[in-house]
Amino acid sequence: MSYVERRRFLWILFLMALTLLAIAANATTLARMRFEELAQQATAVARLRCLDTKSFWHNGEIWTDTQFEVIEQAKGALQATVIVRTLGGTVGHLHSRVEETPVFHPAEETYLFLWGREGQPLRVLGWSQGTFRIARDIKTGAQTVTQDSTTASLFDPQVRRFVHEGIRNLPISIFQMKLRKALQGDPPR
Repeated sequence: MSYVERRRFLWILFLMALTLLAIAANATTLARMRFEELAQQATAVARLRCLDTKSFWHNGEIWTDTQFEVIEQAKGALQATVIVRTLGGTVGHLHSRVEETPVFHPAEETYLFLWGREGQPLRVLGWSQGTFRIARDIKTGAQTVTQDSTTASLFDPQVRRFVHEGIRNLPISIFQMKLRKALQGDPPR
């Protein structure tokens, strides 16, 4: 390999490393929260139906307020409709997306583990970890629950590595039983 080829090769390696560094610097890393932790730390847990979403600029970032109808409350005191604020959204021709931040669509149902302080908008605790989508089988009508974070790589501080875990296609009755136990503080089995 000639001097010119080596130099070109090193420049290419340098640019690739710089690109990878830029990608890694913008990545979102979430620490894994167990189901019981979500239940205990949430100020409210509810089954909700998305009514509408509105994105807007605030302090140089795009945020989305999603209005939900409360179908069932498992924890906390919520009004008949609530607003949940998430980072990201679309304003005009600009789109902002933050990894692991849930995006909601009108008419979909979900269980959300919410967190909020007096006078501030509600947020989803743990982002994708606190979002449990409800799916209905078209043929049987059976409902299942899937956690948004099942596809995410989450850092588990107990084992000190990234893991892919979560609730997938769990029948809703079993999810509700698991939720009741977690809210009562029963240890997982």
